[in-house]
Amino acid sequence: MSVKDPFEILADEITLIRRQIDHLQRTSLDRKDAEHLNSVVAESLDHMAKLTAGIDRSITSRLNLATERTRITATEAAQGAAEAAIEKSHARSLEAARSLSEAAGEARREAWRYFGGFWVWLASIGATGALLGALVAFWIGGTIAARDFGDHPGIFCGRAGGQVVKQSDGSSYCAVWIRKPDR
Repeated sequence: MSVKDPFEILADEITLIRRQIDHLQRTSLDRKDAEHLNSVVAESLDHMAKLTAGIDRSITSRLNLATERTRITATEAAQGAAEAAIEKSHARSLEAARSLSEAAGEARREAWRYFGGFWVWLASIGATGALLGALVAFWIGGTIAARDFGDHPGIFCGRAGGQVVKQSDGSSYCAVWIRKPDR
């Protein structure tokens, strides 16, 4: 047995009322029949009003649920994309640092082999200091860029590969950054 949809119930109630009105038009009513008909019509109208309110609440709750699921999915997707980008960038930085360290070690060994002495040692210390200085500058520059991105995501979103999306409630989001509307 299938459960009737609220709209089908409403249509059945309207059909029942039409049949009763047609029947009344064809027959003469006494006071008792008129009172009974009035109570049936009033009861049917109350039932229809309750069904309509229930339908409105059901539709509203389902729309709210769908909206919340969409927000959660978008947030999770943006977070996953950001984590993947950070991991990829970190791996590249580590690989570059390892490569530079190996190259510096090889250059130092070759220099000691061919030239030897204090001046080669002093030059290798200077090169190591320059390398460490470049890495520190790179690290500080990355921190400043990340802080600027956090302070102004709308400006840096495009450069980071994202896109600012504005929503109807006034909020906007980037593939990496989400700003909730003021309440």
